[in-house]
Amino acid sequence: MKYKTEPTTHERVMREDDFIVSKTDLKGRITYCNRIFIEFSGYTEAELLDAPHNIIRHPDMPRGVFKFLWDTLAQKKECFAYVKNMCKNGDFYWVMANVTPDLDAQGNVMGYFSVRRKASPKAIAVVSGLYKAMLDAEYRAGAKDACDASLALLGDVLKQKGVSYEQLILSL
Repeated sequence: MKYKTEPTTHERVMREDDFIVSKTDLKGRITYCNRIFIEFSGYTEAELLDAPHNIIRHPDMPRGVFKFLWDTLAQKKECFAYVKNMCKNGDFYWVMANVTPDLDAQGNVMGYFSVRRKASPKAIAVVSGLYKAMLDAEYRAGAKDACDASLALLGDVLKQKGVSYEQLILSL
């Protein structure tokens, strides 16, 4: 179930005490979503459950960010990221996401938890510029090499700033 939604320029801003919570299976299909996720996404619970989590992916998000996220999760590590999501009607909302592998008693990954909160305007200003540059690098490289080009640009930015990805994200 993929909706062909055109992005709008209307931003929905999360409230300070909102937390969006979801859980997915190993393939990224939503197995749980809280009422705040339902509210902000604009989808019903029935539309979200068993749908791929990327149902809310905004086209302004570079593919490289999600490759980095999945590569981090594959190492059984949590990942923090600022993400621009798209509502069912095309509106958007920014979040600061914390995605964590859900491990069983033997340390095997059973799925993933994601908790998102309101992103600060300062962080949005920084990451939106970075994401635009990453998207431009992806476009120039073409579909086959998009993620590598995007991640190379991110690596260059981190090197110039002298910080790790996590240090950058958590400092905003």
